[in-house]
Amino acid sequence: MTTALPHIPTLETERLVLRAPRMGDVAAWAEFVRSDRSRFVRGDDISLKTSWRGFAHVAGMWMLRGYGTFVFALKETPDQPLGMTGPWHPIDWPEAELGWTVWSEAAEGKGYAHEAAREGRRYAYDDLGWKTAVSYINPENTRSIALAERMGCVLDADAEQPDFDGEQVLVYRHPAPEVLQ
Repeated sequence: MTTALPHIPTLETERLVLRAPRMGDVAAWAEFVRSDRSRFVRGDDISLKTSWRGFAHVAGMWMLRGYGTFVFALKETPDQPLGMTGPWHPIDWPEAELGWTVWSEAAEGKGYAHEAAREGRRYAYDDLGWKTAVSYINPENTRSIALAERMGCVLDADAEQPDFDGEQVLVYRHPAPEVLQ
């Protein structure tokens, strides 16, 4: 029996390409996971084995949900990943999330995450038909909070939280699709 792989679109913004995760991205992902910059999106185990499993989780979302996060890179260097963004929904989470990570420290502060996350949100709303989305953010992750607010998200204190082993997160609600049009 053969299982068809999902079609993963390639999206473009002014400066970026958002594409499917590739095996060649694993090294950049693992380097990010080993850095302190990833502390808000991972546990304490930063081994290559755990990094690999985390990346396989990302890629597997496409197979199991029919959507997932995109790796983003500059158009001129599409094989050099800068980070990841897009729709995300583990089975035990109460709502679908729009998430983002910037893997390369050199890519921070240039607006790439904002540009990529806006396109990921557009994809979730326009192509997947989502009517709402949240971003789960660690209260100490000031950069992600600033990005969520820049994208027009508001804190939703009444939203249900996923179980992060007792760790509380902030739930930022994205503007509804009709508000963005």
